[in-house]
Amino acid sequence: MHFLADLLIGILMAYMLFTNSIANRISTWLTNTEELPTTISEEIEPDNSTLSFLPSRLERTIPDILLKSADYQRAALGAAAGLTGETAENPLDAIVNIYCTYITDSYIRTTTGTGFFIDPDGVILTNAHVAQFLLLETTHEGGDTECIVRAGTPAAPRYEADLLYISPAWVLDNADEMHQAVPMGTGERDYALLYVKDSIDGEPLPAAFPALSVDTALLPVTMREATVTAAGYPATNLLVNGPSADLIPQEASSTISELYTFGSNYADVISIRGSAVGAEGASGGPIINESGQVIGIIVTRGDDTLDGLGSLRAITLSHIERTIHEETGFTLAQNISGNLPYRASIFATTLAPFLLTLLQQAGA
Repeated sequence: MHFLADLLIGILMAYMLFTNSIANRISTWLTNTEELPTTISEEIEPDNSTLSFLPSRLERTIPDILLKSADYQRAALGAAAGLTGETAENPLDAIVNIYCTYITDSYIRTTTGTGFFIDPDGVILTNAHVAQFLLLETTHEGGDTECIVRAGTPAAPRYEADLLYISPAWVLDNADEMHQAVPMGTGERDYALLYVKDSIDGEPLPAAFPALSVDTALLPVTMREATVTAAGYPATNLLVNGPSADLIPQEASSTISELYTFGSNYADVISIRGSAVGAEGASGGPIINESGQVIGIIVTRGDDTLDGLGSLRAITLSHIERTIHEETGFTLAQNISGNLPYRASIFATTLAPFLLTLLQQAGA
């Protein structure tokens, strides 16, 4: 009997030692802070609610000459109502080729770019880096400049145009780019307005030019991957075969890969995946949404390693709307309305001499 009691006590002691050992191990596991990192198999979704950032080059004071010009302000306020709205659905009907020749004692330089009508009265939206040559048409210092507006398939001389507006902030920051073999820029404020003043052959001008509808509203970040149409006069054939080569307008469907801001926290720039339009000469062409409205204007080539061969970048129409209001005190629609020849003459006497001086000093 005594033997059985000792045996039971021994078994009970062994059980208690075993359970205490398990308890100590559990306690150690719970208090140990040097655990290995846990691998999470679930993928983290990228944040698509924010805009990518592009550095702004415009760190100087934005010229306020037009804001302080009583004549320019009166011209805008007294603008008579003119034709407005869309008169063309096909972008190839509305785009034009802007071809400039700059001749100096040491070289001849030709530039080609795209523009498109945004008002039936003959207003063309294009790039500042294309339109800057129209500033030089008023002087023969340093060389002779001639710019003509071409249209059709292939591009043929059609119109003479005057400068209605060019961003003074862009000229102030990019004046030296004009004299570089391959001008570079971010596209910030790279826009200008021209108006057709006469035809090359002396024929009467159209009663209404083929204009595209524009959308100056802010672009939401949900525009990533949206389908768009790009149009322009890519100059590959001209660059390869010389200035006499035919220039053929093209349009192509693509998608938006990314939206960027210059620090405004709004979508200032959109990246367009590669297409047949993506080549030199397409700058100034429209980017059109699925509703048929222009939401951007091509300014530079894109990053082909990310977006494929022929990628593009375009500034948004909302970027133009906000910055032209900042520079003039008026919206884009107000800046293209009324008596266009009078408005152009006011711009030529008020701001053009200042901008021309900047260009000439940069080339000195």
